Amino acid sequence: MSAAVAAFILLASLACNSSPPPVIAVIPRTTALVLWEAEHAGAEAAARKTGFSIYWNAPTSEDDVERQIAIARHSIDRGAQALVLAPDQALALMVPVRNLIARGIPTVVISSPLPIPPGGKLSYILNDEEETGRIAADRIGFILRGKGSVVVLGIDPDITGIVNRTQAFETHLHIKFPGIRIVDERTGGFNIAQAQEVTEDVLAREPQLDAILALNSAATRGAFIALKTHGMLGKIKLVACEQELIPPLVTGEIDSIILENTYEMGYRAVQLIAAERRGEHVPEQITLSPKLVTRENLNSPEVQRMLTMNWRSSD
Repeated sequence: MSAAVAAFILLASLACNSSPPPVIAVIPRTTALVLWEAEHAGAEAAARKTGFSIYWNAPTSEDDVERQIAIARHSIDRGAQALVLAPDQALALMVPVRNLIARGIPTVVISSPLPIPPGGKLSYILNDEEETGRIAADRIGFILRGKGSVVVLGIDPDITGIVNRTQAFETHLHIKFPGIRIVDERTGGFNIAQAQEVTEDVLAREPQLDAILALNSAATRGAFIALKTHGMLGKIKLVACEQELIPPLVTGEIDSIILENTYEMGYRAVQLIAAERRGEHVPEQITLSPKLVTRENLNSPEVQRMLTMNWRSSD
């Protein structure tokens, strides 16, 4: 037998006997949104560096919490050895996450926390909601020159981060810009049609409205559609949270977007799990700063990294 043939047989044998890379289940609130596809890109980039494989799946709707719970459980039952989760609802996910932790599954919750303290197998990588609220207040104060009226849309009591975001905005606006009045605040989940209806009702009630703060992607889309329908785009300033509707930012139809750094959340979550598997100490909580994006800084490398949806080659 020649040396070349022997080497080929040895390599083939090693390939057949090699075990597949360990799998991390990455379960966002939903897919096909820039907010979560950027997380996917970050997780895949870190997985390539740490020797993991990513299982990526989520409900088709952000309010389908039962489906998110089922996907998370199924992924672990099928062999995933760790979980990265962006919760659709805080209270409903407490028990499922506690059960996974009790089974020894390393779990990183990102973006918005659960009412479970970190520690053991549970870590958090969160958006700085206090800073998000301050940025939103400062931006609206700037574009309204300290005087006018604003409506807050998309308050969701089931998402802890959005509740904290709202409170920070209210507090900072009251202290720094007393000449700006919050004339209405509306709750809303992840239904775009409902968000549009809510916005249209607000426009009818507040004909002299100056600005809208949309707290999530559905509120942003619903407000955008309503403003476009009524010919008010650009006349009523729309400041959005969560990275959606980038083209209207370029045209000026949306004033600005406050981005969560979900790319970095996905990247660091996989790094934490890799470190934990190596027996290293990992932080219980990491808080990442958001970024105010306007058409002036949209094309900067920092912002483009936060907006990437190219998970196949992101690094």
